[in-house]
Amino acid sequence: MAIPFSYSLRNLWTRRLTTVLTASGMALVVFVFAATLMLAEGLRKTLVATGSPDNMIVIRKASATEIQSGIDRLQASVVESLADIATGADGNPLFAKEIVVLISLPKRGSDKPSNVPIRGVTTASFALRPQVRLVEGRLPRLGSSEVIAGQSVAKRFKGAGLGETLRFGMRDWTVVGIFDAGATGFSSEIWGDADQLMQAFRRPVFSSLTFKLQDPSAMNATKDRLESDPRLTVEAKRETKYYKDQSEMMATFLSIMGMTLTVIFSLGAVIGAMITMYAAVANRTAEIGTLRALGFRRRSILLAFLLESVLLGLMGGLAGLVCSSFMQFLTISTVNWQTFSELAFSFTLTPGIAVRCLVFSLIMGFVGGVLPAARASRMNIVEALRTT
Repeated sequence: MAIPFSYSLRNLWTRRLTTVLTASGMALVVFVFAATLMLAEGLRKTLVATGSPDNMIVIRKASATEIQSGIDRLQASVVESLADIATGADGNPLFAKEIVVLISLPKRGSDKPSNVPIRGVTTASFALRPQVRLVEGRLPRLGSSEVIAGQSVAKRFKGAGLGETLRFGMRDWTVVGIFDAGATGFSSEIWGDADQLMQAFRRPVFSSLTFKLQDPSAMNATKDRLESDPRLTVEAKRETKYYKDQSEMMATFLSIMGMTLTVIFSLGAVIGAMITMYAAVANRTAEIGTLRALGFRRRSILLAFLLESVLLGLMGGLAGLVCSSFMQFLTISTVNWQTFSELAFSFTLTPGIAVRCLVFSLIMGFVGGVLPAARASRMNIVEALRTT
């Protein structure tokens, strides 16, 4: 004979204060667990969204990032001569030769310096990135010392606002526009004319070549052709894979850090749940004896007390998940260890993270309740009834 589900719920309600305190401890653990997973997912999503699955990026072989890469003009011309590069609405090839360098800018409010990527672009760069749209001002004129800044940079760094002036490359650069690139890494960049930036930084080579093929399914064949060409020392990747690779180191670190903190905190939560359930067993000794006298089996009592503990974990998991969901309204910035530049991104909650958090909370409840439940089920009927 099984003990009704309502019995476990009623006991949790009867011990409301203890239930709330124990569930709150578990909620804190789940909140930390969810927040770290959301942080890693937000970083990964931001960088992956930066690239387009239809674009291919070419960098120097063995270079992990554009900043470390260098492609001379001769090799760039060889790549540009590919016959299957798509053309834009203006009839020009969708092929962008870009440079990426880092500059140090002071943050607004604190004057603390941080690295910001400067991207030298061409007209094709905008056609290849339709997610980039101008929201204030205008585009920089070709051949001029004018730049446009991503919204994230404009908000956080001195001199990057509309109409302000930046000093780098031994020149003054006027910010003539602000662009929105959505939840992508481009929002943390400053864009200017590639030729002017190459002159300013005395950089005779490009950092990367980005282009779109007429037939996206031919990417693997194009990759093999470029990497096997004896005239070239380059590596070709789908743009989304390139940015995904950039996120791996930081995302892995955040995941490991989150798991370490979660394990430490979860030990305290499990011990708290165990103490709560042991107290419940001690206070309900006579009640347990009565249940046994009424014919309920040891297994039924074990499951009833175990269910209480699991419900405690579930309540804590739901509360922690709800609280962590509000983190999605925050945008934070950190240094991307791959590029050593600052990147702004948001916490991202996915169904997979929600499921993992709830499963984790149920496991905490189960582990915290299994010993007290076993003790309750092993109680002798006569000794239990003597406590009445």
